[in-house]
Amino acid sequence: MRIDKYLWSIRLYKTRTLAAEEIKKGRVSVEGRTVKASKEVKEGEILQVRKNQINYQIKVLGVPKSRVGAKLVADYAKDLTDPLQYETLKLRRMEQGYYRALGEGRPTKKDRREIEDFTAPSPGIIGEENLGEDYWESFFSGEQDPQD
Repeated sequence: MRIDKYLWSIRLYKTRTLAAEEIKKGRVSVEGRTVKASKEVKEGEILQVRKNQINYQIKVLGVPKSRVGAKLVADYAKDLTDPLQYETLKLRRMEQGYYRALGEGRPTKKDRREIEDFTAPSPGIIGEENLGEDYWESFFSGEQDPQD
């Protein structure tokens, strides 16, 4: 089976076209050598795939006839990826900048709330709403407080 079809059939890529494009970009290699999409996959080979900013290592256990269900992927491929790679991916996904660069696109709900908190009017003087116009006129004219 071709390597692009294999990567699609074990559900590493959503479409076969995506798998072929990634291979063409040099993000897939077999035992350290970059390959073409037409490379035939054999049992026992170890594939290195660069996806989502981490390096996956997959051992070919078998070659399926066609695309398999998610539960059957373990029958055809074994994940040999270093657990540290998955931790790195988890940390990157927790960062807000992973999804979009700061300042690009519409604000998220979190961004909107932070903006509203920043631009909200300050609470002001306690009891300010009870002060009349006379208080403010005397305050700015320099006279004594009429309430004293």
